[in-house]
Amino acid sequence: MINSTHVHIRHWRLRRLAALGLAALALWPLSTHAAAPTKRQLQQIEAQLRQHVTTLASEEYGGREPGTPGETLTLRYLARQWFDIGLESGTNDPGNSWFAPVELVEREPQGSRAQFFHGKRRVPVAEGGAFVVTSGLRSLIENAPLVYVGGNLGGEGARIELAGRVAVILDSEAPPPEPAKPGVIGAAPRPVDRAGKLLESGAAAVLTVLDGERSLEDVMARRRRAGYALSGERLGGDIEVFLSAETARQVLAASGAPDLASLHAAGAAPGFSAKALGIAGSFEATNRETRIKTHNLIGKLEGRRPGTGAVVLMAHWDHFGKCAAPPAEKQICPGAVDNASGLAVITEVARQLSAGKPLDRDVYLVATTGEELGLLGAQAFAENPPLPLGSVVAAFNVDSTGLVPAGLPVSVVGQGMTPLDAGIAKVLKTMKRKLASGDGANAFARRQDSWALIQHDVPSVMVSTSYSDPVRLEAFMDNVYHRPADEAARVVYGGMVDDVLIQAELVRFFADTKAWPGGGSAAGAK
Repeated sequence: MINSTHVHIRHWRLRRLAALGLAALALWPLSTHAAAPTKRQLQQIEAQLRQHVTTLASEEYGGREPGTPGETLTLRYLARQWFDIGLESGTNDPGNSWFAPVELVEREPQGSRAQFFHGKRRVPVAEGGAFVVTSGLRSLIENAPLVYVGGNLGGEGARIELAGRVAVILDSEAPPPEPAKPGVIGAAPRPVDRAGKLLESGAAAVLTVLDGERSLEDVMARRRRAGYALSGERLGGDIEVFLSAETARQVLAASGAPDLASLHAAGAAPGFSAKALGIAGSFEATNRETRIKTHNLIGKLEGRRPGTGAVVLMAHWDHFGKCAAPPAEKQICPGAVDNASGLAVITEVARQLSAGKPLDRDVYLVATTGEELGLLGAQAFAENPPLPLGSVVAAFNVDSTGLVPAGLPVSVVGQGMTPLDAGIAKVLKTMKRKLASGDGANAFARRQDSWALIQHDVPSVMVSTSYSDPVRLEAFMDNVYHRPADEAARVVYGGMVDDVLIQAELVRFFADTKAWPGGGSAAGAK
């Protein structure tokens, strides 16, 4: 599961689809759901889940990092399982059967240069007092005037005063973050992206003086980490500059500009407007770029009524590979819960569906790459889908299950965001499963692959028992998540068996054209 990401939902389309979904509920015959499994069948499901997790989280697989031998082992194992179950390739691409290529771009900061001028005279500063980063491969601005903007966050009215200039802000003046929702596990305050807003408003660059709690070392440690994107995404060219407080004092003093305290006081005064500092700056930043060739795995269980739409079942296969350095005894992040557990669940759901009555609609199984790097595999699936996205009537992601025993309530990550809620509630009621109250699980909505599909108007959620126990969930997030401790021995299989049965019933319901008549060719292709 990724830490965070941000997109916008197109509410108007979701409301329209929701109306269609509610109207469909009365048509669902209760006889479509499977008979309750026997104790022996439950034991068989658990044994299969345990085999998958133990294999995928083993040392041999090396933490399943994209572009490594661990990827090859992972995708071969899953493809073999899916083929034996009875699935066929779902890429719908004769040239790339089963494995849909995804190319990622890794960008890591390499060069950083900052110079300051007062008139034609260069202002000397101590080495190591500035750090420059860019979102592109190489970005350069020369002799751009510095303008202190105080608490200004830009906007259309600021374009004239910001155009061609470097907006200077003080870290100590950062507005308070938006508060987290009380009582929601995993939620955190959201800081205001001042630099992003000023750059969008036309600033040539943004210079942050680190006069608050953050040090230049803190910023450099975070911003020197590699960033990832899909190949083909437009490279940006934004420049951000960070100055230590001491370096900022040197520059201001050498040019006769007000000191930091005076700037802070001026910025807090009513009616403050941007103030030119009489200083110009030249800044350059470069990134090193590496391309990673990786894959989504796509299988299909063909329905008996072509053209009526499809249901998608998704789980990400990737993790971090080596995530700790010596002298740590354990250096591999095996990713048993996150997300060998999800892969195991969707594989066993496919086994249940393949062995049962043929479904009306196609069911696509997707194991995505690059989730931990920013939901990139799901984004690639949505941008180059093997079927028209408008024909997907429902998509279910499975991520980080295996945390709870059997019998717990069921949470919906994405509740209230898609037209699927009423259908999900109907299925759970028929199964005599309790739906967890509240929307606390939505704290994770932006952190998993279904969010990437929602960006493209695909109704997608994550349904699991693991998000309804705040105590266990918080303990996992605090002590195991994205660490070598996420091992197969820690996985709890009772809740995973429940999730297999629940996911299978959800797919059966939404793949039934009488139960859920919306979608397919009637929904239109996108």
